[in-house]
Amino acid sequence: MDFKDYIRVIPDFPQAGISFKDITTLLRQGEAYRASIDALKEMVKEKQIDLIAGPEARGFVVGAPLAYALGVGFVPIRKSGKLPGQTIEEGYDLEYGKDKLAMHADAIQPGQKVLIADDLLATGGTIATSINLVRRLGGEVVGTAFFIELGFLNGRSKLDGIDVFSLMQYE
Repeated sequence: MDFKDYIRVIPDFPQAGISFKDITTLLRQGEAYRASIDALKEMVKEKQIDLIAGPEARGFVVGAPLAYALGVGFVPIRKSGKLPGQTIEEGYDLEYGKDKLAMHADAIQPGQKVLIADDLLATGGTIATSINLVRRLGGEVVGTAFFIELGFLNGRSKLDGIDVFSLMQYE
């Protein structure tokens, strides 16, 4: 299955010059959505994974079904202030400002092997921040998994030599 056939490309969104890759057209096609999760499962199945972590919001629609398919738990990574209970936070830079991501302080036990999943690898900022959160809790990041990788933005360079698995690449 060519997953790119299910991705809608929207020119000049959210601003001029950006070619937005919309995964909602893949998500609404049950067969394609299932096949994409199954394909990611095949790519990462040799990794010894205890948990999958995914940043909100689209990391939830990739990470949670992938965790289910692998029979492991899922840990949400949320924006600051969205999780109840004790959290740890990590700041990161956006194009126009700063933001923070958070995880529950007890979400990951030291030594657990964690795969981080999201819809898209672009500049790598969100995923690098997610990696830092996992490591701060003592987790070992064994890889990252994405539906889409925008190779021309060189996000891999921020991922510290961590394995990157992606279904589709745009150069």
